[in-house]
Amino acid sequence: MKKIKIIAGMAALSSVLSLPLLAQKSSPDIFLDKCSICHGTDGAGKTAKGKKLKVKDIHETLAKMSEAEMIKVVTEGKGKDMDGFGKDFKPAEIKGLVDYYRSLGK
Repeated sequence: MKKIKIIAGMAALSSVLSLPLLAQKSSPDIFLDKCSICHGTDGAGKTAKGKKLKVKDIHETLAKMSEAEMIKVVTEGKGKDMDGFGKDFKPAEIKGLVDYYRSLGK
């Protein structure tokens, strides 16, 4: 009986280990999920919530903020209206998100 349990356990572990790793969300997917409600899919901030919060268009933001400043805002948040995502995403994901956002202004 003990051998059967060990074999069953090994089979279960083997099947779990053979599963593909969960795919990490891409920067555009994260942006659409977390940011576009305010910033819009194009980064213009022309959504209802974006207009209410006076979100700046990405073209305006690019001229005023460095990549490092944007990373800090995404990580820590800004004011009472923008939550920080430092606890939700790894630094590389946040950088990718900022890179994607900045690409919308080019």
